[in-house]
Amino acid sequence: MDSVEWGEFNFNKLFKICSVRNKLTTFALDCDGNIPVYSSESTNNGIIGYTKNKAEFIVNKDNPIYVIFGDHTRSFNIATENFCVMDNVKVLAIKKIISIKIVMFIISSWKKCIPNMGYSRHWSFAKNILFNLPITQDNKINFSFIEKFIAELEAERIAELEAYLIATNLKNYTLTKEEQKVLDDFEKGKWGTFKISEVFEKLNLKNHNKSFDKLYDTSTTKTIEFNVPLVNAKLGNNGIMFYGRERDFDCSEMTIDVISNGAVATGTVYTQTQKTGVLWDAYLLKPIIQEVSKQKLLYMTTSLQKSIKTKFGWDNKAVWSKVQHENISLPIKNKKLDYKLMETFISAIQKLVIKDVVLYADEKIATSKEVINDK
Repeated sequence: MDSVEWGEFNFNKLFKICSVRNKLTTFALDCDGNIPVYSSESTNNGIIGYTKNKAEFIVNKDNPIYVIFGDHTRSFNIATENFCVMDNVKVLAIKKIISIKIVMFIISSWKKCIPNMGYSRHWSFAKNILFNLPITQDNKINFSFIEKFIAELEAERIAELEAYLIATNLKNYTLTKEEQKVLDDFEKGKWGTFKISEVFEKLNLKNHNKSFDKLYDTSTTKTIEFNVPLVNAKLGNNGIMFYGRERDFDCSEMTIDVISNGAVATGTVYTQTQKTGVLWDAYLLKPIIQEVSKQKLLYMTTSLQKSIKTKFGWDNKAVWSKVQHENISLPIKNKKLDYKLMETFISAIQKLVIKDVVLYADEKIATSKEVINDK
């Protein structure tokens, strides 16, 4: 990296902005839809859901890759199949056909130069900012260097992943008989419908420092002093906006963070297993049970989001006074919530997910060894 020459570029050199004629709302989302809908979310590659609407943007040989920029979140997401979008995003098409790896390198360099202005529109900054890319002797973008650099970085990360999987014993992805049975019988299970207020309680957590500028560290980095994650109306990073001091905030662990206000108030929820405090435009819920495990919490978080995700938005905030009256569907046994099934199901899902990761790492390592042997 130190030996390569660098040049400054504007987004216009590589991308062209596309006009958006039809900005969808949450009402267009459908559980049976098959067209991905992108928003300014920084999780799930920006996909907030799916729709039955006709795709507005078509991926083909002329436009094989689109980049979706989240105006409020500074998120960059990549689309490689037909899609639609919601408000607060910019859709960019690439001018020169390049690989996804090169696109990822470019948007990573670009994002580093865009200042974090909090809940503001960032496109006005992003479109004018110059960002650095490696160049050749004739001052053109050095795409071959980028490809080589990404390949080396990938090999390094795969080696680290392999070491981590071995050290944490995560390479064991074999399902137990109980886990396999839960997966096999899941569709045939019994389900109960409950008011959300019957399953969760809202925590009234406060701050104890009236001096606003001393409440949190705006660097968004956890330190020895500022070590309590503070959730807010933020998409991505598990809803954590800043870190505060424990003496300044009431905190609770094993909770669910609900985004209740702001333009992202779509009923997005996050699992908070560690001690967490609240800034504003969000609140924490705690399951009304004696022993809350991470697995139970993950299951209930997903069920809660499925219950409220598409029912709330900018014009209908996901505040507790409304959310508490909504229904949630959960597994039951003998007319009571089946927490054992929840834990076993999440354990099985985690193994299935880690299996794909392990197989991916093994395949990449085997490929790397073949390349080395060929040389």
